[in-house]
Amino acid sequence: MPGGEYGELDGSLPAITSLNASYSTTLSIPSPYLFIPPAERKAISDVRRTFCLFVTFDLLFISLLWIIELNISSSIKDSLEKEVIHYDYTSSFFDIFLLAVFRFLCLQVGYAAFRLKHWWVIAVTTLVTSVFLVVKVIVSNLLSQNAFGYVLPITSFVVAWLETWFLDFKVLTQEADDERAYLAAVNAACERAPMIYPRAVSDGQFYSPPESIAGSEEDLDEEGLGRRAVTAQEKEYVRQGREAMSVVEQILVQEDNWKFEKNNDMGDSVYTLEIPYHGKTFILKAFMQCPAELVYQEVILQPEKMVQWNKTVSACQILQRVDDNTMVSYDVSSGAAGGVVSARDFVNVRRVERKRDCYLSAGMATDHEAKPPCGRYVRGENGPGGFVVLKSSSNPSVCTFIWVLNTDLKGRLPRYLIHQSLAATMFEFMSHLRQRITDLRPSHRSHHHI
Repeated sequence: MPGGEYGELDGSLPAITSLNASYSTTLSIPSPYLFIPPAERKAISDVRRTFCLFVTFDLLFISLLWIIELNISSSIKDSLEKEVIHYDYTSSFFDIFLLAVFRFLCLQVGYAAFRLKHWWVIAVTTLVTSVFLVVKVIVSNLLSQNAFGYVLPITSFVVAWLETWFLDFKVLTQEADDERAYLAAVNAACERAPMIYPRAVSDGQFYSPPESIAGSEEDLDEEGLGRRAVTAQEKEYVRQGREAMSVVEQILVQEDNWKFEKNNDMGDSVYTLEIPYHGKTFILKAFMQCPAELVYQEVILQPEKMVQWNKTVSACQILQRVDDNTMVSYDVSSGAAGGVVSARDFVNVRRVERKRDCYLSAGMATDHEAKPPCGRYVRGENGPGGFVVLKSSSNPSVCTFIWVLNTDLKGRLPRYLIHQSLAATMFEFMSHLRQRITDLRPSHRSHHHI
């Protein structure tokens, strides 16, 4: 915007003389996301196999306890005759063993043989086990016989509920996520499409990539002005940055496939999208009452200054400026979820580009010799993601801000807790960004009047 309030920002990112060419390159470079058919799935998932092993352990453990109990007062033969042939509901442990056999058969047939993806089978086994044990403890005299009057009912009850928790929160949840990712990968591979199954882009969509220009990667590099990647490592950083940019651009044109998750009082919305080979990606979309250039300056152009106002980040350092579009940064996130999620550190490669109607910053995890993993923080790993600032064609004083986040926080954290903390962190970031814009605008207005 020459002559405008933010006109000087148009020259703040040098050497972007061929945006069309850079977009073409991002789609033409070799990539692990392009044209790789998904691996053939296993007949039974690892987490389901673990569940079946636990069900087998349930039967063997209860059987072992019952055999030990049979040996306490007399021989096994006499005890078996007493508890099995002359079965008495009020004094025999034989029915608790049969209860374990019932759980084993139902769960193995349902989840190993038929590979059911519903919880109704384990709901039945857990309900039957719980009701039977509660009634047996109330009406029988097991507690007065020996220690096994306590051990067997309690163990059977606890193990049955552990099986329920493991299936519901681990097996079914993880398999559902894996299934969505696999289907997306199948579509991508079958259609021979880069990363995500593309579709036609309507004129009314918020983002339209510029037309591409044919040419090799080497020819494109010669068009740049100023700093260029020289070493093999620097060229790898550039490749990673272009790769991340390509993924972010394709996420943008798939807005119709975004799944709504939640919103806040300010109208900000968080969506998710399953990305082949990367899993669930979180997308924040917010409307900003300020020019796009102001958000570009604060969020994209000056990431190392973000710690001054963004409380979700405690440190940001530029480790290396590779070329005029690419840099490597070191970031430390603040704790989340009330301290349950501790601080994480990240090493990311970032690529910044400016299109006709938007500003983009895309990045992904990388390695840098200046910041190897240390014991102070858990090293997180970011998949392709970044920030996008979309200009308004009708009103230059407003813009749309999009944050694409795909991250693996590592550590031993429940997946649902991570997802909740990520959405909350994104809303918190928007709160800090709006406050930053509010603090800056008076000074910009006074500068404009002068």
